[in-house]
Amino acid sequence: MTAPTRGQQPPAETVSQHRASFGHRLATAFRNALPALVGYAAVRAVGLVTLWLWARATGARPAALLTESDGVWYLRIAREGYDGYARVQSDMAFFPLYPRLVGALEPLTPLGARATALAVAALAALAAAWGLFAVGEWLYDRRVGILLAVLWGVLPHSIVQNMSYSEGIFTAFAAWSLYALLRRSWLLAAVLSLCAGLTRPTGSALLAVVCLAALIAALRRRDGWRPWAALVIAPAGWLGYLAWVGRQTGRPDGWFHIQDAGWGTTFDFGADTVRVAQRVLAQPSALTMYVVTLVVLIALALFVLSALDRQPWQLLLYSGLILLTTLGAAGYYHAKARFLLPAFPLLLPVAVALARAGWARAVTVLAPLLILSAYFGGYVLIIWNRSP
Repeated sequence: MTAPTRGQQPPAETVSQHRASFGHRLATAFRNALPALVGYAAVRAVGLVTLWLWARATGARPAALLTESDGVWYLRIAREGYDGYARVQSDMAFFPLYPRLVGALEPLTPLGARATALAVAALAALAAAWGLFAVGEWLYDRRVGILLAVLWGVLPHSIVQNMSYSEGIFTAFAAWSLYALLRRSWLLAAVLSLCAGLTRPTGSALLAVVCLAALIAALRRRDGWRPWAALVIAPAGWLGYLAWVGRQTGRPDGWFHIQDAGWGTTFDFGADTVRVAQRVLAQPSALTMYVVTLVVLIALALFVLSALDRQPWQLLLYSGLILLTTLGAAGYYHAKARFLLPAFPLLLPVAVALARAGWARAVTVLAPLLILSAYFGGYVLIIWNRSP
């Protein structure tokens, strides 16, 4: 059969065969990832059941707990749009993809805005777990991929993955973008980077990695025009939103001004983070502050281990930039462990070690982590009176 000439439609049987082939590949990939998805869903179910029982005992409503703090802002944007710089704490600090997606889907479902937001977050977290599995399997093997996904689900702040927050959907975009980048699928990596840039400010970390990798490939004349296209597409979401906020506020640094003047967040290269950590360790503090400090120290150690393991530079740079933007920012110390949730490549050394140790030892390690994660998820939403 001859190929169709330019401008000519391909034969119908060719299109149907292509669709069937894509569907078959997708089904095969899903079956391959199913243990990781089931494992991830199981550990998150334990966390949610723990929260439900705890909330029932205290008279709280689980759905309300899962949509509080930042979730309130996202729901307001989904229902009403942005405030047009009308408040001191402007909601334009929150990037638009997640709330706009909730707002677009809510009229199409029998669910309300709150339930839609939670459903989108849960599905996005599953997509993220699948992406983590794909990265782990591509770099090592299937067992590492499964353990990487499950480890992400038992982190202390993993309850956030089931809240109306944007960390889960951002991690999904980041994981699949990095997976595509490792496979040199430039256009897919760039489009997912664009979406990540519309989801969270830390999309800058991902677009920097995609753009650098694309620039290197373009200068080495690899893969034709695709790396050049990736250089244009990858940063469009992040830069586009900052430009829109700049236009709304009448100043080119509008988003950064909102962060500083309205939310008290600036970049001081970690001086405030070190100062607060010293205070936490020097005097009695809340459990959340101790856990955040421990997570930060472990994250830094895991970054060093990732470098020693010669992790692919794309993943290492991504994790390093997430660490830099999170720890280098002043303010919201109690939320820094949550902000590090998308830095999933930091978990690879642990996943590899557990995979080599065998399933019995891996389960022995994961079980107490699951218990602690389930408890801490309830603690930050019911006892701790600030955002996770």
